[in-house]
Amino acid sequence: MRTILLGAAGFIGTNLVIALAKEPDNQITVVDRNKEHFKTMEDMHLPRVTFIESELTADTDYEALLKDQEIVYHLISTTVPTTSNQQIAQELTGNVVLSANLLEACVHQGVKKVVFLSSGGTVYGKEADCPLSEKTPTNPITSYGVQKVTIEKLLYLYRYMHGLDYRIIRLTNPYGPYQRPNGVLGAVTTFSYRALKGDEIQVYGDGSVVRDFIYIDDAVRGILKIVNGDDRHHTFNLGCGYGTSIRKVLETIEETLGIEMNVKYTEARKVDVPVNYLDITRYETAYGALDPISLSEGIKKTAEFMREFYKL
Repeated sequence: MRTILLGAAGFIGTNLVIALAKEPDNQITVVDRNKEHFKTMEDMHLPRVTFIESELTADTDYEALLKDQEIVYHLISTTVPTTSNQQIAQELTGNVVLSANLLEACVHQGVKKVVFLSSGGTVYGKEADCPLSEKTPTNPITSYGVQKVTIEKLLYLYRYMHGLDYRIIRLTNPYGPYQRPNGVLGAVTTFSYRALKGDEIQVYGDGSVVRDFIYIDDAVRGILKIVNGDDRHHTFNLGCGYGTSIRKVLETIEETLGIEMNVKYTEARKVDVPVNYLDITRYETAYGALDPISLSEGIKKTAEFMREFYKL
């Protein structure tokens, strides 16, 4: 299968490429804006993987990139939830207009399927009761979530108009190997890294915020089942299916790693939904029990990776 991953030099893209490269029938093209970001994957010498350096904007020539491709993974995002409300107009152009141009090129080039990584953590907003099903109304409180919902609607429109097949995966809070430990996403990874280094850990609010955390191997396994499956649904939640508070995450890191952490609690942020975890019944009905590993086991695996990768 000829597969192209756009915006794939990051955490989720790297893990997806590793998994896809294990299948001998896959021919994989990885595209991102800076080839230096491919170094981790290039050093693995993965088979049948081609790397392309290209800007991924509304003006990109997607027709050329998608020539002869069968499956397109849309992993492009120019923003993160915590800062997306600062430049709303620019972010809509940078993500929604871009996606419309990309889908137009998919139709012209005869792409068989588009896979869009949406956000189970932001599309639903803060008013609905958990666990959140795919039928829960989408009322995001960040521009990031608005962008994700709008792109989802574009996918529906392009299927209606042109028959373009798609899968939307509302993924929530993945963590694990190859996630940046000093970025603005990934509480489990960031906290674990700082714990190993003995650095101060900053927590917004009192630690009562609840999220659905999923280890990256479980997330990738779920994504590939959805992409390769033929269930009648096109949109799937993907997470562990239960919530864990930030305070509990910190306690689990301490217990698992045997490290006493230096935690500093600061003012809560308006963009943080108090409680968010997903109902994954639709996924498990279609593809069987996800059976994700425990948070403790995921932290252990993540720490083992970081000790080796970062020489901690």
